[in-house]
Order: sequence, then C-alpha cells, then structure tokens
Amino acid sequence: MGKVSGWILCTALVLAGCQRETAVPWQSATLSTEALDNLALPTFLVDVATAARYRQEGLAFRQQGDMERAIATLKIAAALDPRNPEGQVLLGWTQHLAGFAAPAVLALQTALSYSPEHVPALNALGIVYLVDGQLEAAVETHTRAAELEPRNEIAHYNLSLAYQRLGQVEQAVAEAQTATELEPSNPHPWVALALAHWSAKNNAEAIANYRQALALDSRYTSRDYLDHLEQAGFSQEQIKATEEIRQAAGL
Repeated sequence: MGKVSGWILCTALVLAGCQRETAVPWQSATLSTEALDNLALPTFLVDVATAARYRQEGLAFRQQGDMERAIATLKIAAALDPRNPEGQVLLGWTQHLAGFAAPAVLALQTALSYSPEHVPALNALGIVYLVDGQLEAAVETHTRAAELEPRNEIAHYNLSLAYQRLGQVEQAVAEAQTATELEPSNPHPWVALALAHWSAKNNAEAIANYRQALALDSRYTSRDYLDHLEQAGFSQEQIKATEEIRQAAGL
C-alpha cells in the first residue's frame, strides 16, 4: 500500500470509529447548501473506487448480520466518497436497521444536503422518522418523496401508517389505497388499508382488505406472524389493532 493510499485509509478509519456506533464529526456539521456546493474536497481525499469496494464489503457484513462491522466499513466508504448519496443512504439505512436512529438521520440528511431530490434518501429518512415516532417529520419527508415520484409506493404506504397514528384516518385510507394500486401484489399496503378503515370504523372494509392481504400471504392467519409487521413500520399499537381485525375476520 502506497503512502498516500495508506494515509487515506488511516484518515477514513479515524472518521469511521471502531467498536461502538457514534456520529462522526463530518456528519454532525451543519452547512448551507451553498457552502456544500462550494466546498472543494482535496482530490487526494476522494477515492471513488475504494469507496465502492468498501460499500460492497459493508453490505456483505450486513447480510451476514454483523452490523458493527457493516457500519464501520460503510463509514469508511462514506468518508472516501462523501458526496455519493448512495453511500450515505446505505450507511444510514444500516444504522437504522441496527437501531441507531440519530446517526441514521444524520447520514441520510448528509445525502440530501448534496442531492435534495434523491428519492431513496427521502424514503429511507421518512421511514427512520416514522419508526422513531417523529410523525410530522415522517409525513413531511414522505410527502416530498411522493411529490418527486408520484408512483412511489413506499412513500404512500408509510404516509398511511403515519396519518393513522396521527388520527387523520381519511388521509390514511387515501394513501393506503394508492399504495395498493401501485403495488397490488404486496400484502403490506393491504394490511395498512385494513388498519386505516378499521380506525375509521369501516369494519367491513377493514376485514375485506385484510382478507386480500391473506390471499397474498396465508401467514396472516397467525397471530404470531403479525409481529413481523414491526419490521414493516407498524407500531405496537398498530399491530394490536391489526390483531383485532384478524379476530373480527374469524381467523
């Protein structure tokens, strides 16, 4: 390894940290869009090819369930190619999956500071906000994603869950209906639509839509299976309400 490459790697390792998840200094900085646009990184600090390799390695660690090594490796990738929104999204989503909401938000906001209309970053950030209970921020973020890409099923689905938790059931029904139209083969939007109708006291509609989800995935007959909805953005209260729908359907 040459002196310059070795120095770059050492610098990236310092930025990445080691054993525990923390927000690194460059993620915590607050800069205006104009300042970011005018910030010229020394070319010897940017290594696109090496960053791509570290992203692949970080993703492999994540798929193996080694979240600590995945995050550390993805931080190195982000440090070597900080303006690449894909790297920041991969880092932020991995931090989210590991349960680190605050660093995930910082990474995803970094992606958006460079690419404000990057829909994958908006989708991921909206989900982090939703799971973290920041419902107004989730609505704002997913609304922006849906404006940029109207056929964005992810945004409409998560907007339904956020609106349902906010007690805005008409909006919840409308967004879930759109999500089912955009991705009719996915059972999650049908469960979200069932939940929205249940909240609106439209019990017959709720049961009918739950049965549609069941037709796509028979595992919805089991109460134990409903716990996986937490991974799909449902809160514990929403899972309990879904269980009420399941019981009302006679399952």
